[in-house]
Amino acid sequence: MGINDAVQSEGFVTGKIDDLVNWGRKNAVWPMPLGISCCAIEMMAFAGPRFDVSRFGSEVFRFSPRQSDLLIVAGTVTYKMAKVVRKIYDQMPDPKYVIAMGVCTVSGGIYRTYSVVQGINQFLPVDLYVVGCPPRPDSLLKALMMIQEEIKNDHPFKRGTIIDTSVQKPIEIPIPNIEIPSKKLFTHA
Repeated sequence: MGINDAVQSEGFVTGKIDDLVNWGRKNAVWPMPLGISCCAIEMMAFAGPRFDVSRFGSEVFRFSPRQSDLLIVAGTVTYKMAKVVRKIYDQMPDPKYVIAMGVCTVSGGIYRTYSVVQGINQFLPVDLYVVGCPPRPDSLLKALMMIQEEIKNDHPFKRGTIIDTSVQKPIEIPIPNIEIPSKKLFTHA
């Protein structure tokens, strides 16, 4: 009786520890939903019974950044809100992933104004962009599957640790200066 026959008859499972860790991480992605505007409705449908994100192990929407590893930013981000989004990202444990959902999140969309950030990649490292106005929930499901594929192909023990030890410094977000009109424009002669 060979080793393979003994292993099969006794019911042992063999594999690499990287694969086991990645399998657990891949099937337990906990999203932090950050629905800022209209794309949030499609993100809610993504978690609902019709599209059923629980098939992918991501049904646990955490509203605490310290318990989630996937940040889904859905909607128009203003400079005022950008600091909050960055703070939430900084509070998430490593390794963490970011999905920019919707054209307003990706590029500012139709809002070419001084108050709207023209893409969250200016202050966050974005892993996947889901475009559309608004994107369909199945597009967000595809993005989740792509994040899971990235996790599956990761090599956590090659880096020396499962947790990334590189220090990520906060990025300063520039706030545009707004000139106040002179009082002469508002006075009547």
